[in-house]
Amino acid sequence: MNEDSRVYVISVAAELAGMHPQTLRQYDRLGIVSPGRTRGRGRRYSLRDIATLREVQRLSQDEGINLAGIKRILALEDEVDRLRRQVEYLRSFVEPGRRVFTADPRGDVVATRRAPRTARPAPPPRAIEAAGAVVLWQPTPRS
Repeated sequence: MNEDSRVYVISVAAELAGMHPQTLRQYDRLGIVSPGRTRGRGRRYSLRDIATLREVQRLSQDEGINLAGIKRILALEDEVDRLRRQVEYLRSFVEPGRRVFTADPRGDVVATRRAPRTARPAPPPRAIEAAGAVVLWQPTPRS
């Protein structure tokens, strides 16, 4: 089970977070912590949700921040995390050895590690045309 698995019912999540279940319902209504839902609309919380609930409680009780401020802080932290992941992804394009680009199943361009070169004969041009492949090639400068 990972920390994003939504398995805890509201009573268990409230106990683990040290809160009353009604507080969790209020946070859900305010959009501070949004649990998953079952088919019957019951709330299911993950370990990540419970950690967020504990952080909400800490910010509220220890720091004296109101719920609107807490909601904004959590949104900004999520944005920072997303931007960090994006920066790491973009850095992968400029690292040595990461100059090969492919398309993932959705069609997005992604950087991949360069595979070791193997000596193999080039296919005849008709075989490439028949396969419908597009081949991009840039000659490497000779020393």
